Order: sequence, then structure tokens, then C-alpha cells
Amino acid sequence: MRLIAKTLAGLEPVLAQELEELGAQGIEPLNRAVAFEGDKALMYRANLELRTALRILLPVHQGKVRTEEDLYRLVRTVDWSQYMKVNDTLAVDGVTNSKFFTHSKYVALKTKDAIVDQFREATGRRPNVNVYAPRLRVNVHIFNDECTIALDSSDDSLHKRGYRLSSVEAPINEVLAAGMVLLSGWKADRPLLDPMCGSGTLVIEAGLIATQRAPQLNREHFGFKRWPDFDEALWGQILEAAKQRVRKSPVPILGSDKDFKAMRLTEQNAMAAGLEDTIKVQRKKFEKLEPEVEAGMILMNPPYDERLSEADIGAFYEMIGDQLKQRFTGFDAWIISSSTDGFKRLGLKSSQKIPLFNGALECRFVKYELYAGTRK
Repeated sequence: MRLIAKTLAGLEPVLAQELEELGAQGIEPLNRAVAFEGDKALMYRANLELRTALRILLPVHQGKVRTEEDLYRLVRTVDWSQYMKVNDTLAVDGVTNSKFFTHSKYVALKTKDAIVDQFREATGRRPNVNVYAPRLRVNVHIFNDECTIALDSSDDSLHKRGYRLSSVEAPINEVLAAGMVLLSGWKADRPLLDPMCGSGTLVIEAGLIATQRAPQLNREHFGFKRWPDFDEALWGQILEAAKQRVRKSPVPILGSDKDFKAMRLTEQNAMAAGLEDTIKVQRKKFEKLEPEVEAGMILMNPPYDERLSEADIGAFYEMIGDQLKQRFTGFDAWIISSSTDGFKRLGLKSSQKIPLFNGALECRFVKYELYAGTRK
């Protein structure tokens, strides 16, 4: 069957690689998504194991729509009794990038109307809406005049791993954090450090990768588990196989932050993720931090100029550059930021730049190879 995995802008190649490693066929990168072919077992595994996917969708119908009547008729052509009963609950998510439909909530409302009207005409009753825990979640995507109607096998977004008990201001999305670790090329083959770890999302995602722990291993609710064709025995086998793959991290993973609250949050969240023996946390300002290992990988999400004055941002990024040059020779450092001026003030020569979005902020994810003397 044809499936679609949704992701964040810039992470499509990483998600495609993840799907290839899972055994998916017919992989086709799209805009903020990757289409692929797979069976029911692969759909279950994709929800459980993909680190850079937000949702796994199963398209059930598509067609051209230019008016609300077109949309209504297209939705009505699906026999919704295959997927739910009249006493089940329903939720609809709409996404539109079209001159014909400019409001995603209206698309969702019109889709919901078509589904409940079908049941009302057939049974005299209508299913209720439950946006928080529906029996069936439907996704409707319109691009220009192309409409795809899909079932959401994930239900809640897959960026919600369940370990984030608390967070600091503006925490990084878990899917973006996992994507950054994978984009850096880190294979749990050398120590990893986040010297401004906040509530620990980057080091926790790295810890999940290092221990081969599926990101949704402790999650109980998936959309597909409420579908009529849910195979409980198959799901049990997949879940048990994922548990058997968990291992001890072969390398140290270190988090540091100047803020005491951030350090405590990282410890709490790491424990919730089952990584309390994997991640080491300390409280220290970056300008006073000494490396505990001779070489490794640094991943950093420093504050952007949205939270610092122009004068402060220059001095702050100069400090980061000086510290990296003076104390972290032998490391590779990856920094994500939306601050163009901040990158300039680092005083470092980059070897790779990748465009990413952190929420609505257009950022660059930049690699610096920190070596002594001139590079040969």
C-alpha cells in the first residue's frame, strides 16, 4: 500500500534514508513529506521507529477539487463505514496550499460535514467529533486543485515522544533535534556534547539513537490501533523486536547548561526517556567549560537574536567562536541558528550549511571542523 510520512522542511532526505533502512520501497521525497510503499507491518514500524516523521498517513482517495461542492462530493465517494461506525468519534485535519481553498479549518469542516451526512442518510444518526482522542482521524490535503484524503495512522503527532515532562522557553522540536543528529552524520561512534542543552532534547534524541531505542517505545496510543483491521499479534511482535534491540550506549553523551533549572529538566526528561544511565549533565557556563574527552561531536542550539539585543548577540557568538577554537580542537561542531550576524561573529570557517526551520524561524545548520593550525 502507498503511505505518506510527513516531516519538517529540510528533513526529507533524512526521512527517506530512515525509510530505506526500514525496508520501504518506491520511496519518493515530496515537500515536507516522503511517499513510500509498504505493508501493514511497515506502517506499524514506521510509527514506532521513525525519528524524523511527524505522521504516517494512508491515502484512501484523491481527485480534483475547485469548489466546496467538489470537495463535498469527493469525500462522499468514500465508503466511510469501512473505517468507522456511526457511534465512533471522528476528527479531521485540513491542510491547504491552493487559490481555491484558503482556509484549512474550512476544508476540515466541509470534510467532516460530508462524512457525517453520509452516516446520517444511511442510519438516521451521525458520529460525533472528538478532536483529542477520536476513533478515526482523517487528513485532507489540497495542493492547487489536487485533493488527497487519508487516514492518520499516528493520531497524535509523532514528535511527542512522551519524555518531555517540562521544558525551558522555546524548546526545540523533537523531530528537528533527531534530524539534526542524523544530518550531522553522528553514528554513536564518538562522544557527543551539547553545551547549551536547555531541557535536553538534543542529547536525549542522540541518546535514543545511541541506544537504538525506538522513539515511540513507551507510547500507547496510535491511530491504527483503533482501526477495524488492527492486528494485535503483529503489533506485539514488532514491539517486542524493538525492545530487544535496545543496547547500552557505546559512547558518552554529555549535556551542559549555565542554568540550574535547565540541568534539572534535562535530568528529569532523560529519566523519563529511560536514558538516566546514558546522559551525563552538568551545570557550567560554556565560556568556562573544559572538554572531558579529546575529540567528539558538538551539537548546539544557542539563543538567536530574537531573544538577545544586537550588541549582546555579537559578543555572545564571538565568545562561542573563541571557546570552540581555543578548547575544542579535534571536535566537529554543528550549530543551528537564525542569526546571520551571529554566524559571522563566530570567526570560524564552515564546511557545510543546511537550511532548516526551527518553528517559523528560517535557520542554518552549519558545520565547523575544529583543527589546530592550517588544514591540509
